[in-house]
Amino acid sequence: MSWFKRKDAGILTKRSEQNEVPEGQWAKDPITGEIINARVLQENALVFPNSGHHMNMSATGYFELLFDDGAYEHFDTELSSLDALDFVDRKSYAGRIASAQNKTGLNDAASGALGIVGGHRMSIAAMDFSFIGGSMGSVVGEVISRAIQRAYRERIPLLVISQSGGARMMEGALSLMQMAKTSAHLAQLHETGMPFISLLTNPTTGGVTASFAMLGDFNLAEPGALIGFAGPRVIRETIGQDLPKGFQRAEFLKEHGFIDFIVDRRQLRPRLIQLLNLILETKNAA
Repeated sequence: MSWFKRKDAGILTKRSEQNEVPEGQWAKDPITGEIINARVLQENALVFPNSGHHMNMSATGYFELLFDDGAYEHFDTELSSLDALDFVDRKSYAGRIASAQNKTGLNDAASGALGIVGGHRMSIAAMDFSFIGGSMGSVVGEVISRAIQRAYRERIPLLVISQSGGARMMEGALSLMQMAKTSAHLAQLHETGMPFISLLTNPTTGGVTASFAMLGDFNLAEPGALIGFAGPRVIRETIGQDLPKGFQRAEFLKEHGFIDFIVDRRQLRPRLIQLLNLILETKNAA
């Protein structure tokens, strides 16, 4: 039985209207309180120039940032989650899905694309926190799995950009199954020798962290990103102790060997191209 349904398919090849842009003409830096023009922030990849604070970026925003000339082929826009468990809390899960789709213009919290990055063909899957907190349900697992499969079939590199509150509780065990599903596909890709690069953004938590997000050949993170399984408050209340300063932030994890690089979003594309050149040239020379 399928735990998702098809909607009208759509293909995007250039700039999309869906992007995470601050509302209004001005944006306030949450670190310094500085007010800057929203257009300046957009041109700076949604990073405040002085503090370096990274705002959340949409999946489409990452695609446009990374692919050569912002051109790419968009996949799996026809998939939409079913309410297999008839889940209801304050509102029905079916109602939440419809509301999120209307608000964001997305079918779910992950998107897949193929394109060229620095002359290298690459498969990218990107999550979007604006859709039910980037939670991982059956469609998210399927979209990421299909992105991995495209990389496997074409023998090309894979990038997955994580931005998630974790597994989607409204789908119960069906959501948890996506952890094993995506990890199994990554094991297949590993056998080809093609690199999997994982980018962890703010936040990357729960079952996403416990599965594909930490399985990269290279694990990268944006500055200040919250990365962990349970949240800091839950851990603090469980162990009854104050946590170390900066606990579960990207800088803390790098210091303790959990991630390889912290990359400012404004330098993400050149760093990614540098990695691809190094890995693929070394592989071809072997």
